[in-house]
Amino acid sequence: MERLIEKASVLLEALPYIKRFYGKTVVIKYGGNAMVKEELKASFAEDVVLLKYIGINPVIVHGGGPQIGEFLKKLNIPTKFVGGMRVTDRETMNIVEMVLVGKVNKEIVKLINSHGGNAVGLSGKDGNLIVAEKINSEQYLKEVKAPEIIDLGYVGKVKKVNPEILKNLLDSKFIPVIAPVGIGEDYEAYNINADLAAGEIAAALKAEKLIMLTDVEGIKDERGGLLRSLKRSEIAELIDKGVIKGGMIPKVRACEAALISGVKKAHIIDGRVKHSILLEIFTQEGIGTEII
Repeated sequence: MERLIEKASVLLEALPYIKRFYGKTVVIKYGGNAMVKEELKASFAEDVVLLKYIGINPVIVHGGGPQIGEFLKKLNIPTKFVGGMRVTDRETMNIVEMVLVGKVNKEIVKLINSHGGNAVGLSGKDGNLIVAEKINSEQYLKEVKAPEIIDLGYVGKVKKVNPEILKNLLDSKFIPVIAPVGIGEDYEAYNINADLAAGEIAAALKAEKLIMLTDVEGIKDERGGLLRSLKRSEIAELIDKGVIKGGMIPKVRACEAALISGVKKAHIIDGRVKHSILLEIFTQEGIGTEII
C-alpha cells in the first residue's frame, strides 16, 4: 500500500506542471546517447508520447552526426570537423541529407509511433520550413576560437522559419520530427547544426520551453561544478572566459536566440538519464542547467 501511495504522490507532484504547460509547445533537441542506446531511445519515446497524451505539444529536432560519420566511412569519404562543425562539400551534403532525412528521421518517427505516438517526419525543405543561408565561416570560427579558419562549405544557418506546417500538425494531434536540412534561396540544401535549428524553431513557435538533450550533466563552471541556473546575460562572459567552449557554444547560442525571441526557458540536460525530459518538466528540482 505504501508503494501505491508513493506512486500517487509522484502523480500529484506533477499535477501543477501538467496544468501549467497544458496546451503549450515544448521543442526538444534529440541527440547523443539518447539516440543510440536502446533503453534511452525507449525512454525518450515514452516521454514524448506521454507529453502529447496529457496535452503538451512536443516538437522534435534531431541530429545524426555519428550516423553520418559511419556512412561516410563506409564510402571512404574523408570527413573533418572545425569548431564543432562538419566541413561539408557537395558530395558530403548529399550524404548528410540522405542519412538525416531518409534514415535517421524515419527511424525516430518509427520509434515514437511504436510507443503509441503519432509522429510525422519532416526536413527543413518541407513547406519551406527552414529557409537557410550559407554560414559566414570566418566569423563563426573566430567566435568559437577554432584552430584554423577555412570554408565550411554547405553549412548553413537559419534565415527564417515558416512554422505554419508545424502549427497545422500540432493542431491535428501529430508530433513533428524535424531533420535540420534547410533550403537556401538558391535552392541548395544546407546542413544546419541541430542545436541552432531547434533554437530558431522554438523561437518561431514561441515555445514554452526549449530542451537540449546532451551527453553531459549540463553547463559546468570554472571548477567543473554544475551550473543549475544561468542568466542569458551571463552567456557572453562565460564564452569569453572559455568556461563555455567547443560544442557547448552552439547549444547556449541556440538557447540565447530562443529566449530573446520569447521562449520562456531553455534547458540543457543529460540525455543519458532515463526519462530526463519528464524529470525536467515535472519535478521541482529538474535536472541539468536552466537558462532564463
